[in-house]
Amino acid sequence: MASPQTAAKVLVASNRGPVSYEVRDDGSLHSKRGGGGMVSGLSAIGPDAGALWVCSALSDGDREAVRRGAGEDGVLMLDIPADVHADAYNGIANSVLWFVHHMLYQTPLEPVFDAEFRRQWASYETYNRAFAEALAERAAPGAAVLVQDYHLTLVPGMLRELRPDVRIGHFSHTPWAPPEYFAMLPDDIARQVLGGMLGADRLGFLTRRWADAFEACCERFAGGLGGTRIGVHGLGADADFLRARSHESDVSERMTALREEIGTAPDGSPRRTVVRVDRTELSKNIVRGLLAYRQLLGDHPEWRERVVHVAFAYPSRQDLAVYRDYTAEVQRVAREINDAYGTPGWTPVVLHVKDDFARSLAAYRLADVALVNPIRDGMNLVAKEVPLVSDEGCVLVLSREAGAFEELGEDALPVNPYDVIATAEALHEALSVPPAERAERSKRLAAAATALPPAQWFLDQLNALTGDGA
Repeated sequence: MASPQTAAKVLVASNRGPVSYEVRDDGSLHSKRGGGGMVSGLSAIGPDAGALWVCSALSDGDREAVRRGAGEDGVLMLDIPADVHADAYNGIANSVLWFVHHMLYQTPLEPVFDAEFRRQWASYETYNRAFAEALAERAAPGAAVLVQDYHLTLVPGMLRELRPDVRIGHFSHTPWAPPEYFAMLPDDIARQVLGGMLGADRLGFLTRRWADAFEACCERFAGGLGGTRIGVHGLGADADFLRARSHESDVSERMTALREEIGTAPDGSPRRTVVRVDRTELSKNIVRGLLAYRQLLGDHPEWRERVVHVAFAYPSRQDLAVYRDYTAEVQRVAREINDAYGTPGWTPVVLHVKDDFARSLAAYRLADVALVNPIRDGMNLVAKEVPLVSDEGCVLVLSREAGAFEELGEDALPVNPYDVIATAEALHEALSVPPAERAERSKRLAAAATALPPAQWFLDQLNALTGDGA
């Protein structure tokens, strides 16, 4: 990979980078490497590709690493002022753009686009400009630049003005709002977002549905796509990594502990499991999932003491009050179900709110049913990962509003994420599927889930941008 001081032929820009830092008590810096599709993709293009990843310094440790000049080769961290980053990331990206694309607003009360919003929007512009300038400075002539997600919607247009020679791609990892909802944004802001995106040569989306919604917004607010091309790349699960990682010793230890928590049915048989693993993100619909499980226990008493809902709901964006409140509501409803239905030998809901990847993989392996019921989701990799890892095969209960539904819907049990009673019936149906059929469903789901693994997903976009692909 390229050093930050040399011109790069391939550049990736994202809010979060592939590495993070912490300052230890003795003053030393400790780095931690992340994973995901971009990390796999950059690895796949090889060390001689001259690649550079431009990202934000997110923590005090990251900022200290920037100050010391101690960053990793191939990674350029931008030390954007913490208050500017907070406005751009929490104030705009996560509290406005995310809410618009996931259609999450309680419209009688929100949004309110007032002077405070305009102040934060100015920070969002500053934040995007910092990325555009860094990319312009580091890109080699004719370089390929792959910009990531709703945090950086203005970068393509800004970069196009600074460096008309480079090839620019942007990929949206979220849904895209239909025009009727996107129209909630102030008119000038809507045009600015679309104009920024249309500065790219090529835009990527996870499903055709989200791409069509973007095109419809452009027709309504921007007069069309101009010369920008659109592509669809449905990110798949990393089968080799997940299967290997799920059989390491720490996962086996957590499986043993989980089995003890789950226990056995009164007749001594293993209890069935309904598994979900999510961040406590508002769009994930965890509360309605719990309500559907409670409905199942009420409507089908034959499942009492014979099934456990293993719910891992890991705190997300806890610096925002609405997310803290949502996490608390998840915990409250889980307690309510356990109080109403639990017995001395049976805890109906096993809830964990502390992030633990090995424990998540243990739950995947134990899953008889996977519950994935988002209100709206760009893709949802959990829906792809559980069938891939489940030891005995699982039945997938899947929201029709998940991007993954486009690829997995044929072999899943579809649900309306708002319909608690129908979701409860889907859980009953899933729990009733015979083992052989469950295993066969899981095999077909796993095949669909791995059709475009992360490295190939990245390379397909890069090749399409540089002219080596469609």
